[in-house]
Amino acid sequence: MTYKYATFVKWINVVSDYLLLNLSLCLFFTFECPHSFWDSTSENYRLSFLILNLIWFYCSSLVRQYENVIIREAIPTVKVTISALTIYLLAGLAMVVAFPKFSLSLSFLLSSFVFYAILILFIKVTFLAIRKSRRRFWQESKKVVIVGGGAVVMDLYKYINENPHLGYMVEGMFDDDLLQQKEANLKILGKVDDCFNYVLTNNVKEVFNALPMHAFDKAQKLMEEADKHLIRCRLVPDVKAFFDKNILLEVYGYMPILTPRKEPLDNKANEIIKRCFDIAFSLLVILLLLSWLVPLVGIMIKLESKGPVFFKQLRSGKGNKAFYCLKFRSMHLNNESDSKQAVKGDKRITRVGAFLRKTSMDELPQFFNVLMGDMSVVGPRPHMLQHTRDYSVLINNFMVRHFLTPGITGWAQVNGFRGETRETDAMSKRVEADLWYLENWSLLLDLKIIFLTIWQGIRGDENAW
Repeated sequence: MTYKYATFVKWINVVSDYLLLNLSLCLFFTFECPHSFWDSTSENYRLSFLILNLIWFYCSSLVRQYENVIIREAIPTVKVTISALTIYLLAGLAMVVAFPKFSLSLSFLLSSFVFYAILILFIKVTFLAIRKSRRRFWQESKKVVIVGGGAVVMDLYKYINENPHLGYMVEGMFDDDLLQQKEANLKILGKVDDCFNYVLTNNVKEVFNALPMHAFDKAQKLMEEADKHLIRCRLVPDVKAFFDKNILLEVYGYMPILTPRKEPLDNKANEIIKRCFDIAFSLLVILLLLSWLVPLVGIMIKLESKGPVFFKQLRSGKGNKAFYCLKFRSMHLNNESDSKQAVKGDKRITRVGAFLRKTSMDELPQFFNVLMGDMSVVGPRPHMLQHTRDYSVLINNFMVRHFLTPGITGWAQVNGFRGETRETDAMSKRVEADLWYLENWSLLLDLKIIFLTIWQGIRGDENAW
């Protein structure tokens, strides 16, 4: 589709964001420094403002803030804005700490950031509200026809009709198997050879070519006719044989590359945000909780049974690389800890261990793993190496979860898929939840999972033993 004002709207967004940024900086400068902005004493501030503008340029470019401003949906638009703001704040804090000569105080940076964040989010929401009512004006509505048959044509027809903002009006379909299309309740305009007679006499602007691979000659002829008469022709490959869900399309030169799933954490900006959050959250837990809890729990463990306070076990990490996962020891020393899962009523579990496992406190030392980078606060739970080998054979897509850094808690755990997995079906549901998290990650989702984990720890989880 063609948007008449795409570039214009994009630059309105760019200019408004930078105006708001500099308005915030100048406003809080007047509070912090009573002298004029143009005095020689404020030279460092002017340099700092320039650097902060360059940081915003880098952050917005990193998350592709200004790409597809008309067609990007509302939630992704807000998400990329929050991502850019988060990276901007982290970079600004780093500048304050590393370069004190720029005279930026922490209070100035935080105050101007909060004000800017409120302004830019308000502007984005306002823009989205205006765009919803005016998008039809910003786009050119076009008559189109679809050539071909089968499920892909039905899906395409349904999708275009359910998304009027695309700017397409489907006149009908052309296919040689007319009976099949009539049974599908689609508007049939004729056979494939009749297509261009109709297109040229009815002011049709585009043709969606969904012919199958075995009709290559017809598809090629259709494209040649389209070029000859200045009609745009779009190819619609049927990829359902390979993928049963949404796919990601990239173009390398002239070659379309299809990816079976989207991965938000494959984006470097999102990866940085998640890692910074992990470091900050784990440090908070270690300093405020584990600093006094570890000695206390350690004494309790030592008084009840012989052995170390911590239990170290090799588990599968990101990229299927093994790492030592830390836990408070909750069992008597035994020779089956690396091969046998804990079960309900397991005699190996100590009394202190039963309490630790019931409240999930046995997992708390894993915040040291998070700080070292082996784990994340939220992610798929890491499995024993033997279980990884076994389930990778039994369950499709099991290894895909290792694209992510394993977590202390995860989407599977807060949805009840935790603890012992006697049946393969139970593990399949856990893997399904992990893959959903991989495809739908956001910082807000991580915060939601953390909240649900704490809540479950307070009220108790029947699957925890």
